Amino acid sequence: MTRKPSIAIAYHSGHGHTERLAQAVRTGAAAAGAEVTMIQVGDVTAEQWHALDTADAIVFGSPTYMGTASGDFHAFAEATSKRWQAQAWKDKTAAGFTNSACKSGDKHSTLAYFATLAAQHQMNWVNLGLPPGWYTSTGSENDLNRLGYFSGAAATTPADLPVESVHKADLATAEHLGARVAHHTGVVLAGRAALGV
Repeated sequence: MTRKPSIAIAYHSGHGHTERLAQAVRTGAAAAGAEVTMIQVGDVTAEQWHALDTADAIVFGSPTYMGTASGDFHAFAEATSKRWQAQAWKDKTAAGFTNSACKSGDKHSTLAYFATLAAQHQMNWVNLGLPPGWYTSTGSENDLNRLGYFSGAAATTPADLPVESVHKADLATAEHLGARVAHHTGVVLAGRAALGV
């Protein structure tokens, strides 16, 4: 029997909104059978680096500030350079999520940044795997992927609203991403076991 996939969620949350998305990703991944470790990247401990290094998948998360991931997340990404040199994360599964105050808010730039970081580490990117929601007159703001992003989970929360105001459809979309990463990683593990690699 193939073991449960292990997933690390490496994220920064400036005001708590992205934290709620991270929790939703965890919920989706755990419900799909994965073992999940949450890592806030502001001050990563040796134990947390070990969890990242031994995880089968890493999901990156950050608010979108000024068209990219937060400064704290960028500092974390730069700190992964030793892993890059050692190819320590090669062939892990990767995915990402982000939140911004504006409906567009250049979230695509943050998701693309995560995908590039994953590619530099020779990881395998998992996209959202959903059609766009709320793109016709019969659609609803409560649809999954209501903002129409494809490379990862995206949310929008007005800057003056509390963390409890993160939209339920955005949380459900993040849960979907977590479950998708868990499923895809499980398939990879099963395939490696079947091939004996």
